[in-house]
Amino acid sequence: MGLQFSRRTALLILWDIAATFLAYFLASLLTELVDLVFSSREIFFVLGTAVVVNLLTFALFRLYNSLWEYASIDEVLRFVLAVVISTLVTAVVLWMLGKWLPIRVYFVAMFLMIFFVGGSRMLFRILKSKRYAFEPQSAHVPSPRTLVVGAGETGSLAIARMSSKDPLMPGTPIVAVDDNPAKRGKRIHNVRVIGSSDDIVDLVRRYDIEQIVVATPGATVEQRKRIYGICTQTNCQLRTLPNVRELREDEISGISLREVDVADLLGREEVVLNTSRVCGYISGETILVTGGGGSIGSELCRQMCLVDPKRIVVFDMYENDAYLLANDIRRNYPSIDCVVEIGSVCDEPRLRSVFEKYRPSAVFHAAAHKHVPLMEMCPREAIQNNVFGTLNTVQLADEYHVRRFIFISTDKAVNPTSVMGATKRMGEMVVQHYAQESETVFAAVRFGNVLGSNGSVIPIFKKQIATGGPVTVTHPDIERFFMTIPEASRLVIQAGGMARGGEIFILDMGDPVKIVDLAKSLITLSGLRVDEDIKIEYTGLRPGEKMYEELLMDEENTLPTDMKGIMISTGREVEFEEVASKLDDLREGIAAGDREALEALKRSVPTYTETRND
Repeated sequence: MGLQFSRRTALLILWDIAATFLAYFLASLLTELVDLVFSSREIFFVLGTAVVVNLLTFALFRLYNSLWEYASIDEVLRFVLAVVISTLVTAVVLWMLGKWLPIRVYFVAMFLMIFFVGGSRMLFRILKSKRYAFEPQSAHVPSPRTLVVGAGETGSLAIARMSSKDPLMPGTPIVAVDDNPAKRGKRIHNVRVIGSSDDIVDLVRRYDIEQIVVATPGATVEQRKRIYGICTQTNCQLRTLPNVRELREDEISGISLREVDVADLLGREEVVLNTSRVCGYISGETILVTGGGGSIGSELCRQMCLVDPKRIVVFDMYENDAYLLANDIRRNYPSIDCVVEIGSVCDEPRLRSVFEKYRPSAVFHAAAHKHVPLMEMCPREAIQNNVFGTLNTVQLADEYHVRRFIFISTDKAVNPTSVMGATKRMGEMVVQHYAQESETVFAAVRFGNVLGSNGSVIPIFKKQIATGGPVTVTHPDIERFFMTIPEASRLVIQAGGMARGGEIFILDMGDPVKIVDLAKSLITLSGLRVDEDIKIEYTGLRPGEKMYEELLMDEENTLPTDMKGIMISTGREVEFEEVASKLDDLREGIAAGDREALEALKRSVPTYTETRND
């Protein structure tokens, strides 16, 4: 995080400038060398050099970003080291410039700077504690006995705020742990650091801990997964808070504890949108998102706002979600023209009118029927929407010279066992079919389940837990790939920037996760006990449901890209005439009936294996 020029930062900088002049003047006075040191105007150049070196060194040591009202021994040692180094550097720089000051002046000035710099920072701590002491506190704020994981700056902030009875951070800090051996045995705001994360379960039992606050923003993905795994072995309420170094100073006072969610437990490294890769085809352009009101479509729209498109056209069958999304974008990004058009991708004339009106330069095709069991019962609807709705959108993109078209696919398209998966695989073939002869860059992006999307297991599990259970899982061994909605959306947008035509991009989903483990984690995070407070019931695989998902078909391999988290399938290219024949077969099938449509789908997607799971 860079230097933040808030009012407090500006005051600290002004004080450090004044403190530098004052320290050298007093050092000269105390060493009885003031007449020698200040005998010519050259001293102002010397002091100016000292000021520049001090400010640069202090910024390098983050003395203008640290939360001094929550300072611990680490921060104290840091500013002492910063002053020592800045004094030495000043002496060396002045010596190289041929300027001379007695060594004892530097020595005394260094101690005075430690006093002045440290005193100004500690003043913030005193003022902050006084402010909380005089603020009225709610009598109803809970104060569970709390163990804090992490004894760094974020952990220090959490302990200080809880100790001062801040309502945004409820709890009574009892003990802290840290995996850095150097911090053990020390005290942070009178809370002792005892042991490492491996001792959490024992400490919870020994100190009757009711709440665990994880404050380890610097931990790696694997370290966080391990810590959360240990914490979920207890019955404590599990909470965390943002990395204070990633916040603006005006945001710090308002941060609060939040519940740990399943995304935290998965421990995936958060993907940051590479704006340089995507700004060329999104910035200043009109973007059409079909299915724009859905989970993926709406997040695609929000993420695109970060690179400032001229207009976002949200095309969706359902007006409520699309309306709320448009209002959200208009409120947060007033410079972006966000419009909603209601309609179905199966309605070619309606879709044509949207292309004619807005002439989009890029299309993200997220409209689809995706519910696996329902599509088993309604195969013709699945084919009509997922295949021919995609065909309509692809054909119009080609006709209206759209520059890029990104089709949102799924891991269920790989060796599909469901109607939904088979129709999405056919959608991939349609995209590859047109990529061979069109000037439009067509590509598909294939990924697995997204946490919290409409119809996914997480919202369902949460509702079941809220009503007292049971939580229903189809099979104890069933596994799925998961990523967060923002992460999936960013990777889709970035894959769009990499597309050259005909690729199937595959997103790195990490390791598969057992659904039953997700259910257990959600129960634990709710402060409840598995099989005691909330039971888990196994209901059997549903029609079309796989035990394990795949990201590659048997004949496919992958090539890496220069973007972490994105690979390209190297599967067999689909012949143009082959896809046209399949589409004709599917048209005849859906005109004849569900059974005929299903048989046509089997012929069109040879890797499709019908699985009823009855």
